[in-house]
Amino acid sequence: MKRITTLALGVASAAVLAVSAHAEAALDSMVGKWKWQDFTVECSKGGDHGLSCKVVAGPKNVGMEMIMSPIKTEGGAFVGKVKHPANGQVYNTKMTQPDKDSWKLDGCTDDGACATGTFVRVK
Repeated sequence: MKRITTLALGVASAAVLAVSAHAEAALDSMVGKWKWQDFTVECSKGGDHGLSCKVVAGPKNVGMEMIMSPIKTEGGAFVGKVKHPANGQVYNTKMTQPDKDSWKLDGCTDDGACATGTFVRVK
């Protein structure tokens, strides 16, 4: 019985590591420069939450960090608190990747203001 339990724990641990590795690989696909309306955002590994996305060009908020919480996987998407590049408000955001060169963000503030947008990779 002890061997079965040890084997089961080993299989479960391997599954968690595989999911974590997959999530990290998917987050790696956020690394790069992205365009949304008049804003350019650059994302890199690191920062306070493991991923840093800063506004590097635009009509305002240049230099602003957008990632305000760790990014977690949930139901096939990524979720976290993200600052809106135009208004600086923090949104509870769901991020999906329709293709390798775009990310769709949907979210709402705690006060109920909602926004959506698609960030396209700058080539």
